[in-house]
Amino acid sequence: MTSTTHSAPGPDVWMPFAADEIEGLPEGLTYHFWDGGQDYPADPADCAYYVVPYMKGLDVAVRPLGAMSGVRVVQTLSAGIDHVEPGLAGLPAGVRLCNAKGVHEASTAELTLALVLASLRGIPGFVHGQDKEEWRSGFYPSLADKSVLIVGYGSIGSAIEDRLAPFECARVARVARSARTTARGPVHTLDDLPALLPEADVVILSTPLNPSTQGLVGPGFLAAMRDGALLVNVARGPVVNTEALLSELESGRLRAALDVTDPEPLPSGHPLWHAPHVLITPHVGGSTSAFLPRAKRLIAGQLTRFAAGEPLDNVVRTTG
Repeated sequence: MTSTTHSAPGPDVWMPFAADEIEGLPEGLTYHFWDGGQDYPADPADCAYYVVPYMKGLDVAVRPLGAMSGVRVVQTLSAGIDHVEPGLAGLPAGVRLCNAKGVHEASTAELTLALVLASLRGIPGFVHGQDKEEWRSGFYPSLADKSVLIVGYGSIGSAIEDRLAPFECARVARVARSARTTARGPVHTLDDLPALLPEADVVILSTPLNPSTQGLVGPGFLAAMRDGALLVNVARGPVVNTEALLSELESGRLRAALDVTDPEPLPSGHPLWHAPHVLITPHVGGSTSAFLPRAKRLIAGQLTRFAAGEPLDNVVRTTG
């Protein structure tokens, strides 16, 4: 493993990029590269700022945390924090957990629109038809004039609505943890879902995974959706009860487009692979060419604030 020190040795920073790959890093910090390998680049007890390796799973994310007795900041490169939460209990009080707000909005919103359009316009069927040299013409649903419900109206949900704007949707409704008013209209709470779900042609899930959202989309939620509606999940797999969704898909009443599943990765032989009316992508909402430049800008900005003793962005929790 390699490490790079700027000026006099200062607090240790672990991050999944080499220091010379990121422009704008502040002086006075000692940078160590660690991307989840078996060997640590330095003593975890000396780490003050830990940037969690991206897309390496819970085991890698939490592995060094138990030994990071001096850590002051844990920075994820994902919007969600569920993969590091199990390791927070053993940390000292006052450790700030920061997420990657601002990094994944563009990519995830792009994929969301791609899933919606591909599902409505029958693109998977056209691909299968091309494989079989079949010309599958006909009329297919359009996103225009549809009613859309976004469940999880944070920065990603807002970015999704930004990209829905040109598509002439009849209505966009928004649901988040707390009610508020935006320039585009009101944001409802989860308590309003029973009234909102029957009116939606497309339901988009972009909510974080937490105790209030785990299993949120269960039999009652799905039963409240109108016949023929499309469920799009770009949140986390456990937000949806897989067995309940399978029942609705197999009955032909609902359709789904899923970038995340429960379990994940979806194992070979799982019935969801071949359920009717479902499009599955392998959790690629954030892993695009847009990730690296935004992630590196986030790290440089956060570490500049950290070195200067200034407040950090994206603090979602403080231990203790």
